[in-house]
Amino acid sequence: MTGPAVLPLWLEIIVAALVLGGACLALLGAIGLLRLQSFFERVHAPSIIATLACWLIVHATVLYFSVADQSLALHALLIAVFVAITVPVMSIFLMRAGLFRARQAGQAVPPSLSQPRTGAPIERS
Repeated sequence: MTGPAVLPLWLEIIVAALVLGGACLALLGAIGLLRLQSFFERVHAPSIIATLACWLIVHATVLYFSVADQSLALHALLIAVFVAITVPVMSIFLMRAGLFRARQAGQAVPPSLSQPRTGAPIERS
């Protein structure tokens, strides 16, 4: 087993900045999760911020292991692609479930788009 790779200082600074940026964004998303009041606000902030934080950390991983192993290490991008696909889908499902529960509880939420509205018909020309 070999020891840690020796990287140029400029690359270590870039990797450290990307990891710290991702960690700070993840912390910001966690703080937003704690501070926001409604369920709908709580779902929105961490999902967007977590995706960006994941991308920053994955870019740092690709840079580090590509230079350390002296070959292009793109396997870490699979994690970011998986997060980029699943987080919006999960957010949509959570928001729809939240809207359903809020409507069942009689809370003031936007009306459903799948049910016809009552009232005057809209004239089309």
